[in-house]
Amino acid sequence: MYAEERQRLIVERARAEGRVEVAALADELDVTPETVRRDLSRLERLGQLKRVHGGAIPLDRLGFEPPVAARDVAMTAEKERIAKAALDFVPEEGAILLDAGTTTARLATVLPADRELTVVTNGLDIATRLASHLNLTVLMIGGRVRGRTLASVDSWAADMLRDLYVDVAFIATNGVSIERGLTTPDTTEASIKSLMVASARRAVLLADHTKVGNDHLVKFADLDQIDTFVTDSGLDGDFKADLEAAGLQVVTA
Repeated sequence: MYAEERQRLIVERARAEGRVEVAALADELDVTPETVRRDLSRLERLGQLKRVHGGAIPLDRLGFEPPVAARDVAMTAEKERIAKAALDFVPEEGAILLDAGTTTARLATVLPADRELTVVTNGLDIATRLASHLNLTVLMIGGRVRGRTLASVDSWAADMLRDLYVDVAFIATNGVSIERGLTTPDTTEASIKSLMVASARRAVLLADHTKVGNDHLVKFADLDQIDTFVTDSGLDGDFKADLEAAGLQVVTA
């Protein structure tokens, strides 16, 4: 395969999947990782991709946000492991907050049925899933519901969050990087996520490794506002070391 064909395939894959990774491309295309990195560098110079840690994303990824149905079937095994590992941070009693998201929704499915917890969420699907649990008090944050994420946003949601103080907030993100912290494409969701982080004694980030190294349009939290990052074993070792050096507890599942 000529370099031009290989690079065209890489761009098509990045646009279809939202991200490409060096190791996977090297195996698929039967070339060395160094060759893939050179291809990505050239594509970045041509303005077709943006290099991120371990791979690349299409430039429109900075504003790209797949709907819930598409995200829910991606990285399912990793999200299941993250959710189970996150149980270690769920208190025996008290109040927790579950941010809208497909990984935080996985945590909702594995919450122990015997714990008496108050669960606050802005995720419509999460609230519906937990409403039948007899030992749980579910508080749904009101507001405008974004169809793309099923998250309540805007002023009604913000007003409720300003009066809340929970033991642990489990936060979702579209991107996390050393340089930018936690980011998301939508301004309204960013403002709500920021208030969620501020409303908790402890903030726990739940995100698979494909979110790492990505920067989106709006920053909603610095790394030092997050106590623990629960992710999967696909996280690059160097990036894990950088996060830990920044003071973040990193748990890989």
